[in-house]
Amino acid sequence: MSEEKTGSKNVGAVQNPKGLNRRRFNQWLAASCTAGASGAVFGKQTGDNKHIAVIGAGIIGSSIAYHLSKLGVRVTLIERATVASGASHGTFAWINATWAKQPRHYHAFSQRGVNSWHRLQEELDLPIVWGGSLEWFSSDSRQARLASDIAEQQAWGEPARMLTSAEAQAREPAVNFHGASQVASSPGDGAIDPVLVSKSLVAAATQQGAQVLERCEVLSVDDSSDHNGKLLRTSCGPIEADRVVLATGPDPAAIKRFGGFDLPQRSTPGVIVVTRPVKPLLRGILVAPGIHIHQRTDGRLVIGEQDGAPDNAAHAARLVERPTRFPDASVADQHVQRLLATTRNYLPSVGEVEVDEVIIGWRPLPVDGHPVIGPSPTDGCVYVAIMHSGVSLAAITGDLVARELVDGVEMALLQPYRADRVFDTKNQY
Repeated sequence: MSEEKTGSKNVGAVQNPKGLNRRRFNQWLAASCTAGASGAVFGKQTGDNKHIAVIGAGIIGSSIAYHLSKLGVRVTLIERATVASGASHGTFAWINATWAKQPRHYHAFSQRGVNSWHRLQEELDLPIVWGGSLEWFSSDSRQARLASDIAEQQAWGEPARMLTSAEAQAREPAVNFHGASQVASSPGDGAIDPVLVSKSLVAAATQQGAQVLERCEVLSVDDSSDHNGKLLRTSCGPIEADRVVLATGPDPAAIKRFGGFDLPQRSTPGVIVVTRPVKPLLRGILVAPGIHIHQRTDGRLVIGEQDGAPDNAAHAARLVERPTRFPDASVADQHVQRLLATTRNYLPSVGEVEVDEVIIGWRPLPVDGHPVIGPSPTDGCVYVAIMHSGVSLAAITGDLVARELVDGVEMALLQPYRADRVFDTKNQY
């Protein structure tokens, strides 16, 4: 399962006639959860040690918790399983701002997202592979459109270009490009181990004073009777907080239960195979027809399918409970062998490999394909951060969300992604 890919230039176009404009944002800042007339959400100037509860310890929630704790906020990060055990565990983990990030405001946000990972890598010494990506399609018509998309990327400031077959081969000598005459290069792309990075963010947040509660399920989020905030009833006891951040991934029921509104989203599955370490084969990310592949710093190959599950009744019935594992080892092995056969088609020297794990990943995907970041339309004490491209956007989202909550300053980059926008469902990722 990759980051969003699409062939439409108008995918996820946001119609926002009733969005959270500056006046309404300021009204939100002045809501009952604020700490006085200073304008800052938590009265930073007064030195109040306010408390934020972050629900969900995937890569988005972990980044928000880290950035909040860095600003001196008292943070409790709550996860019903373990850190990065949900959607972040089952993602291809590609950091990018490629041609699929449409329209331009989303591309600009993604560009800033890539840049923020460089900053975060320097802060926390994170293992990120900055090898760029190479991508091509099997059909001539799609290849022609890809060249047009890359030209648009260049106009938007992305250092992408079309490589000749010889240039692509020099970049990735182990790859069989099967005669592709042109290959799109996005040299700024990177890849991570999302579980390892999420745990690094949580460890850094803990060092800065954050409390992390794993295997702790939030049962309800109610108004507090003691102060202008929230009472979280959890399986590990009650928690009082001034504000709550929902980073609950592909779980629309959580947004309804804890945020008080319906977030239109669909979650789609994809198979991810992670191998045991193999010899060095790839410098960057390979986006070949039917498959995505990258190699981690420890030598493991991460393989993601492009097409997803077949659209039929049998698969729909199997997936209704959103499993993250296959029903038995033989079914899992069928998918593994299918993806390994495709991998060998493009990496013929890979040889025999052992599989570390096979996962069914679920994408948290709002219906217009774009993030939802901002206050709940119905509850000023609740802030929402739900998105696909969680890997690409985790660093920038954690930074901007923390600054909005603590400094009470509206971040212009987040304006198109508010929860009260009108969602365009005509074109989807």
